[in-house]
Amino acid sequence: MIIVPVYEETETGVYYNTAAVFDADGSYLGKYHKTHIPQVAGFWEKFFFKPGQSNWPVFDTAYGKIGVYICYDRHFPEGWRALALNGAEVIFNPSATVAGLSQYLWELEQPASAAANGCFIAAINRVGTEAPWNIGDFYGSSYIVNPRGKIEAQASESEDELLVHEIDLDMVREVRNNWQFFRDRRPETYTRLTDGE
Repeated sequence: MIIVPVYEETETGVYYNTAAVFDADGSYLGKYHKTHIPQVAGFWEKFFFKPGQSNWPVFDTAYGKIGVYICYDRHFPEGWRALALNGAEVIFNPSATVAGLSQYLWELEQPASAAANGCFIAAINRVGTEAPWNIGDFYGSSYIVNPRGKIEAQASESEDELLVHEIDLDMVREVRNNWQFFRDRRPETYTRLTDGE
């Protein structure tokens, strides 16, 4: 299985930050369009990308049911929950993020989201710098966090590395049976979250 982040042109002048998903046999399963588009120093993505309306697709792969979130999306808990409710056992988050405010959140938000949704999260970040923009150092630190929110394996901050780690998908069922967050949620009380204000 492979997830391929691409700059996708869907029609003339309409671009998405997209991740295409391919299964272990090379078959194309579908794609996810980044939902939340940042407009902050160094990351002026609203000049380039349209926000996605992908409806939180989950892909049934040879290795399990996976979802994809992209980079800045990780700051929004609603998407993690939507992917988990749609059946994701593992959610991949390919990122290109630099040191600064987000580095502290890197090991806070995604483990919390894994625990809140009873799923594995593969948090992927690049290393190095990107000339000529000089927007900072990409801090790597890619990791895999389990459904209890514990980081099981992690790459370094500065080296190009391939992080290989075996996960136990039975832990998803075990954690969701023990912590009944899906059963105990009260969506009828959350309308303030979706009323557009």
